[in-house]
Amino acid sequence: MIKDIFENKKSISFEVFPPKKDGEFEKAFEILDKMALLKPDFISVTYGAGGSRSGKTVEIASYIQNRLGIDAMAHLTCVGNKKEQLLQVCEALKEQKVNHILALRGDRPRDMSDEQFASRDFAHASDMMLFLKEHTDLHMAGACYPEKHFESFSMEADLNNLKKKQEAGAEFLISQLFFDNDFYYSFLEKAAKKGITVPVCAGIMPITTAKQIGTTVTLSGSAIPKALADIFAAYGDNPDDMRKAGIDYAIRQIRDLQENGVNDIHLYTMNKPRMAAEIMEAIYR
Repeated sequence: MIKDIFENKKSISFEVFPPKKDGEFEKAFEILDKMALLKPDFISVTYGAGGSRSGKTVEIASYIQNRLGIDAMAHLTCVGNKKEQLLQVCEALKEQKVNHILALRGDRPRDMSDEQFASRDFAHASDMMLFLKEHTDLHMAGACYPEKHFESFSMEADLNNLKKKQEAGAEFLISQLFFDNDFYYSFLEKAAKKGITVPVCAGIMPITTAKQIGTTVTLSGSAIPKALADIFAAYGDNPDDMRKAGIDYAIRQIRDLQENGVNDIHLYTMNKPRMAAEIMEAIYR
């Protein structure tokens, strides 16, 4: 079980995403083969909003689990799924010997009406977790937000919701990406005071292109510290230099975390094995 990893050593895990088109699976498998050479402790696989790519998530997770021999964790969102749909996906995962999920509410699908959103089966990830705990034997992880979830009105409220995830069966947590470690240290302190006792993996995303500033970073709601903003200003128009500087920033961020007792890192790889390899080499040499 993945939760046992955290008891014995520092861990490094990856996030990957399934291909958008069926014809891209061969390339996706090649990427995963390269990722496997880096020997991550586990690999998580993202999930389309409302289950739009659930079958591809299952297929990729199965390849990781059964062909590569690495623990796979499938993301599972509830915002656009009914109970019956979720159980179907869970059954498909179990058939492929994938026993771990990352339980998420997920982003609201663009074509979901206000009425559909208000009447969904699960308002929160913790609600889905309670349901799955009763109806499956899957091992579950939850998400956490060092700078609080953007929809939460306070950090206190967000931590209360996080406590519900732990009580609903979350065996460990994976954080939203962040770029200022001080936010993370503060979050860990507050979470401990709230009674959060499960392991927490620090989610790190290297920013290697200027395009990421306006997409992933903006959507995450993560603050941009001056040191990272300076990188954008200096190298944003030079792709090669931007890539090198972004990877170096992530390496320095991880090293600082490890020096301050944060032993579990979850790397948002963006399906880039070369980038992941460069980071792994730097932090373990």
